[in-house]
Amino acid sequence: MTETDLDDRERAVINAFQGGFPVVRHPFEPAAEALRGRGIDVDAADLVDLVRELDEDGVLTRFGALINAEEIGGQATLVAMHAPEEEYEEIAELVNDHREVAHNYEREHPHLNMWFVLSVADEDRVDEVLAEIEEETGQETYNLPKQQEFRVEAKFLLDGPVQDGDVDLSHLGPSPDRTDRDVLTPAERDLVLAIQDGLPVTATPYADVAEDIGQDAEWVVETLRRFNEEGKVRRVGVIPNHYSLGYTENGMTVWDVPDDVVGEVGPAVASLDFVTHCYERPRHDDVWSYNFFAMTHGRSEDESKERIRQVRDVMSEYWDVGDDDWDTLFSTRILKKTGLRMAERADANTESDSEA
Repeated sequence: MTETDLDDRERAVINAFQGGFPVVRHPFEPAAEALRGRGIDVDAADLVDLVRELDEDGVLTRFGALINAEEIGGQATLVAMHAPEEEYEEIAELVNDHREVAHNYEREHPHLNMWFVLSVADEDRVDEVLAEIEEETGQETYNLPKQQEFRVEAKFLLDGPVQDGDVDLSHLGPSPDRTDRDVLTPAERDLVLAIQDGLPVTATPYADVAEDIGQDAEWVVETLRRFNEEGKVRRVGVIPNHYSLGYTENGMTVWDVPDDVVGEVGPAVASLDFVTHCYERPRHDDVWSYNFFAMTHGRSEDESKERIRQVRDVMSEYWDVGDDDWDTLFSTRILKKTGLRMAERADANTESDSEA
């Protein structure tokens, strides 16, 4: 199924619930009520069926919680490298053979044409893996760890009902106190691993998870609500497959922002609703002069260009942006895309049973 095949009710579900889905015992009831308030004729049972069908048809990558892996444990970092055209496939295979490599993309750039994400349980492992890759490939790697995060909010909205995507029911349910512990309890680890690939699409998803991990349903609801408040969970909702929705243009814009205005530029660019990721990252002398990354997605080349122009307009309010001060690296191929090794990262950051 593609974006053009979706009816108004399906579009409303996708737009409304990319974040802020209720975390209560019967979440589809208040969710359906919110849609009826927007003129969408749907009850709780209908809504369960709609979400399940969208999931099964591949319009969604999953329904559930988007976990903030950094808050769970371990570390992830972005790495760039050069792969000569005649060796590209061989180098890609060598890089991808490392289980710590979660995502790998071919991107348009005259030199740095391979970009991958390392995900490790122990941050010391980053340097070890990069050294291994350099020895195997004969190519230098350029580590670009996140220095400041300004936005991670990958919403992909469609024309149709609720097109502002502004339904937020995350306030419903309990309001547990934050603990802000640096480590997980064994029960919390089990919950993270149970939900990392999505929630069951049933009338009682949280109770079903609770049964699977041997916990009380109220504990699961309260813990997820607390995780949301603490930043361990970024949001709960439907997580679209943006390619199925027509968002095929994936542009990583990079900018050489003066250091003294990065703190102002970041929030300003992050306020653009089509910017899905926005970070400060380090430069690398003589190879990589850009310190600011803003990811945009578009449904056509023209839409992508217009969105990049808007990012530049915002930038220009803070400094004199020249043509050589920025670039856009479009992805041309997905070389690898797996999970962020959440189990190992969570395990490494979990209290022993005797400490819990």
